[in-house]
Amino acid sequence: MATEPNISDVPDILAPGLRVLFVGINPGRRSAAAHAHFANPRNDFWRLVHESGLTPELLGPARQHDALGFGIGITNAALRTTPGSGDLRGADFSGAADRLTVLARTLRPRVIAFVGKEAYRGTFGARPALGLQGNRLEATPLFVLPSTSPANAAVPYAERLRWFRELAAMVEREPTS
Repeated sequence: MATEPNISDVPDILAPGLRVLFVGINPGRRSAAAHAHFANPRNDFWRLVHESGLTPELLGPARQHDALGFGIGITNAALRTTPGSGDLRGADFSGAADRLTVLARTLRPRVIAFVGKEAYRGTFGARPALGLQGNRLEATPLFVLPSTSPANAAVPYAERLRWFRELAAMVEREPTS
């Protein structure tokens, strides 16, 4: 039997005027246990954010709230914790597009970046290519990154870093709200 989503397991990291709002697919068990985004030590998210130039120092799950000081927010497309993203159902994404639209309207981030194609697909029901998307939420451009999950090991680190660097360059070009 499925349990109800517990959004307090991994709280959103949000503030107005973000440079980038990252949208993960959903919290994994390690993230839920740590109450932190991208907490699996084999997940490359924090290292990619730093090495792309989005943060001047390596943060990590224990310092996730410090990301706000660098204009970075984090949420998830699906709120239910699962062992893996393959355990998600369509219903887990119910309301995700509406919730992200509200965040785009109220927080006005420069860019919303989906960490993995499946986060985008679950939200909008469409298969994206990596990079800048043709649609927006409110006036906010949408960008799709490769997944940083250890399950995405088929995509080399250098390739993931290239996309994170492209995002970082785009964030710097986008006007502030």
